[in-house]
Amino acid sequence: MRDFLKSTRFKVLLGFLAFLVGIMIYAVTKGGYSVSGASFIHSLTKPFRTASNGISMRVELALDKLTNANDYYKENQELKAQIGELNKQLADYDSMKTELQELRKFVVIKEQHEDFILSQPCGVIGYVTNDPFKSFLIDKGEDDGITPNCPVVTPEGLVGITVNVSANVSTVRTLLSPDLSIAAVCSASPADTGIIEGDILSSEDGNTRLIHVSTENKLRVGDLMVTGGTSGLFPKDYPIGTVKSIGLDTSGLSVAADIKPCVDVTRLTSVIVITDFTGKKEDGADEN
Repeated sequence: MRDFLKSTRFKVLLGFLAFLVGIMIYAVTKGGYSVSGASFIHSLTKPFRTASNGISMRVELALDKLTNANDYYKENQELKAQIGELNKQLADYDSMKTELQELRKFVVIKEQHEDFILSQPCGVIGYVTNDPFKSFLIDKGEDDGITPNCPVVTPEGLVGITVNVSANVSTVRTLLSPDLSIAAVCSASPADTGIIEGDILSSEDGNTRLIHVSTENKLRVGDLMVTGGTSGLFPKDYPIGTVKSIGLDTSGLSVAADIKPCVDVTRLTSVIVITDFTGKKEDGADEN
């Protein structure tokens, strides 16, 4: 040991430690502050105290969670209940907003046809299974003033007619069906008339057919066909659809045309029923 204390290695180590202490004292006193033993120790132990404080805070947080777990759980449940109530209010608001938008949309019909008596907007419940002509159910019926043979429309055009009506539900037959015949007139050339009557091939593309048109017609692709209103089942001049193509029918004695309905009856969410209008026939039957 004595040899080590007298050795060059020990002297170098001692000198190095003295150098480090000198550097630390210089760093502390550089700003004009004096160095005391307490401040020196404070500087040396600062990293340890910082780590200790961090550990202490984490321990306190863990103990707080354990001690107040019931209170936190109760508060969490209350917050969940508040969020649930807010979500319900938001859903109610969205529902009211949608209903108001529907009402505004259908107000246009009344503005353009003052003689129409309209039902409340009807939601589409669903389509009739395995019906290629897209018959569907609506959530209004006799209790809402709806009877069989009432026209069903949207602001864009004719959709069909009610056929089976219960207290709160009605079935709507669409203009794609061959079981519904509608007298139609070309708005561009009123002398050109015919019968709107669906068939299975046209319905596959969401279209219907115009038949019994004179060979001397002036129809053009894009012309709008509207209701003729001759038998009192449908109001006059309500939009039906536009002409897609024109040609002779299978007999070759008259002209037929493919008609694209103004309303895509395969994508409906709401409609309205015309329960009465000027010229309505009370015991109306399909127009022929």
